Amino acid sequence: MAERHLVDVHILLVCDGEVLLSRRRSPDEFDGLWHLPAGKLESGESATAAAAREAGEEIGVVIDPAELRLIHTAHVTSSGREARLGLFFHALRWAGEPVNREPDKSYGLRWFSLDALPEESLIRYSATGIRGFTSGTPYSELGWTR
Repeated sequence: MAERHLVDVHILLVCDGEVLLSRRRSPDEFDGLWHLPAGKLESGESATAAAAREAGEEIGVVIDPAELRLIHTAHVTSSGREARLGLFFHALRWAGEPVNREPDKSYGLRWFSLDALPEESLIRYSATGIRGFTSGTPYSELGWTR
């Protein structure tokens, strides 16, 4: 059977030139690093519905899927991990104040200026999507040998 790729959805909440990041809590090499709110597409749901669901589950905001704009797609692979397609959505509007709804998966949330991201402690995958947003680049590949 052919190998399949996971589909991840990432949410960019941007307000006054700042983007919301979550500090990951995990038993792997990503513990303590910053990333965008994100999750996996589930069977039977659209990508925008998944992004809206993940936003509610992780950071407690309500997003109408119609208010999400696809701003970047990244095809990603790395050693020891399943290849994946990352869809990065900019939330044009949302309701509610972001809160850490998954303290078992996140140490907390913080707003960062798009001009002063925590580059040394930002997961490369998230950084790729944020760069796509700020540069207007619609597609990237990460980890593939050329």
